[in-house]
Amino acid sequence: MTMTVHAALGLEVFRRTNLKVYAGEAALNRVIRWVHPTEVPDIARFLSGGEMLLTAGLGIGASPDRQRQYIEEVAKAGAAVLVIELSGRAFDRMPRALIETAQTMNFPLVGLDGEVPFVEVSAQVHESIVDQRVVDLMAYERLNAAFMQLLLEGGDYVHFTDTLAREVQCPVVLEDSTRQVIAYSGITDVADRMLSDWERHSRIEHDQPGTGSSNEAGNCTRRAVVLRGERWGWLHVLHEGATLAGTGTYALDRTADGIAIALLGIRESGAKAAQRQNALVSRLLLGDISGGMFVQRALRIGRDLRDRALIAVLVLKETPLGATSEDAMDDFCRVLHVPAVVADLGEYTLAVMGLTRPDVEKQIVDRLTELGVSAGISRQVEPAQLPTAIEQARSAVSVASARPDKAVHRFDDLGVLRLLASLAQGSELARYIEDELGPLLKHDAKGANPLLPTLRTYLACEGNKSQAAQLLFVQRRTLYYRLDRITELLGRSLDDTDARQALIFAVRGHDLLHRQDRSTVE
Repeated sequence: MTMTVHAALGLEVFRRTNLKVYAGEAALNRVIRWVHPTEVPDIARFLSGGEMLLTAGLGIGASPDRQRQYIEEVAKAGAAVLVIELSGRAFDRMPRALIETAQTMNFPLVGLDGEVPFVEVSAQVHESIVDQRVVDLMAYERLNAAFMQLLLEGGDYVHFTDTLAREVQCPVVLEDSTRQVIAYSGITDVADRMLSDWERHSRIEHDQPGTGSSNEAGNCTRRAVVLRGERWGWLHVLHEGATLAGTGTYALDRTADGIAIALLGIRESGAKAAQRQNALVSRLLLGDISGGMFVQRALRIGRDLRDRALIAVLVLKETPLGATSEDAMDDFCRVLHVPAVVADLGEYTLAVMGLTRPDVEKQIVDRLTELGVSAGISRQVEPAQLPTAIEQARSAVSVASARPDKAVHRFDDLGVLRLLASLAQGSELARYIEDELGPLLKHDAKGANPLLPTLRTYLACEGNKSQAAQLLFVQRRTLYYRLDRITELLGRSLDDTDARQALIFAVRGHDLLHRQDRSTVE
């Protein structure tokens, strides 16, 4: 904390007499660097800024014009405050010209009803400045040690924002170059509301005319995080009415530097953000945290899922990963401006997404379809139903991955296939498949010409033999022979509607179990 005009006027020496602030009340937070008693008329040319000027008024002048000139000169020279003794040596009351000019320039003007020893004012102010400087130096050393310890322990940007929030007792937000929030510490209701419309704050409020430096915007102070000579993002402190100065400003600067160093380490050793998201999802699936707590903790790492319908999306991983990797899914969500927690679930990549617009779910389905991946999408749920949503997505993707072509399935569109996905968890489906397809599967296990692909295609064509022959690239005579052989093995007519329906269910169940068995081996 620095010595301000307001703090100096509260010292014991000024309590010995009555004082009055005649002008510049809004500027009492100006910093005092030292005290300077003076009776010199042209004192302004000797000032360098930040002075508390103490005077009996002998050098100010008697005429209103000279008094106005005096105030203008010391204000423009950067003095912090002018304190005048109104003891009768020069004035027994504050001249109107001084008050009006000081008010126009928002310059602190203070009058003392009686005499005070200027030497004691200097001593007390300078002693307070020195004491505060010692406190600041100790705070700087403590901050340096804390940030150095974080770096040595491998702390990531979330650790740094947490540390800064505790130090300044204010919310802290870290955003990247695309203005996406990636860390949020020191949560408050005011900051929550600001985060809900973050792009307005980041892109507009910091660049409003009249804000001075773009680093200051209302009750926010920010610093650039610079990585390899380029701005990687911004670190914001939302101080909500107070000003950020002294050790607070120093802590902000040191945090921005520490985050830059931590980000360099993350690029070389693997993304800590992915680790945090994986850990968060694991705790949800293990039941360590509720869906509501999941949403709150996601906010701390910049994933704002609050007040939104949520869906779980599971994408089957490919080799090489390509569009099915965690990084690719993270980028996928960013492009659609959909907040999401993305995690690795072994065979699948999971994304818990917050729907920001009514049409965004359709966009997600369309985009995943364009990418040519196998994926499952849950129903829209509230936070409390998130574990159920992940299971719904798992059922949907298991059906999608059993198909020979890539597909994106929504849980609500599965229909009877939901039963298949559920039965696949036990032995009942396997017994049903054996009852319906056992002889055919035994034939395929022995022979060089399997018949299951023919049956699958025929059923997919709803019994249309001409279409099935075209898709199988065989003559109709060859197809007829294969269908007759299948009928002989299964002991039932393929022309029967009920028989075909039962076989459709059995073939899809077989494909589902076969996909699961293959993934287990892999």
